[in-house]
Amino acid sequence: MTDLSGTSVEAPDEATMRTILDGLADADDEHPDVSLTHENGWSLSAFPSGELLWLLWENLDDPDASPRQIAGVSKDEVVRLFTVLATGDTAEIERLAGS
Repeated sequence: MTDLSGTSVEAPDEATMRTILDGLADADDEHPDVSLTHENGWSLSAFPSGELLWLLWENLDDPDASPRQIAGVSKDEVVRLFTVLATGDTAEIERLAGS
């Protein structure tokens, strides 16, 4: 997982994910998001949007895979989706992103 400053955290637990997401309160144009990337290439990035977050779902290893957005997501749901992605299970996120 990558925090707002670009620092990587290997295998973050739920508390670490929440702390990293809390950092979005300080997001700016240069550092707008935090993300979790699985070794399979799939990445989920979270961006602030008022009280909720919006997500960018993309495969960094597959240039033919179109990035997709998921809007209006709570922090609890983002933590759940980061946890799902950390296991390598992409099916649920694919469903939410409207694959």
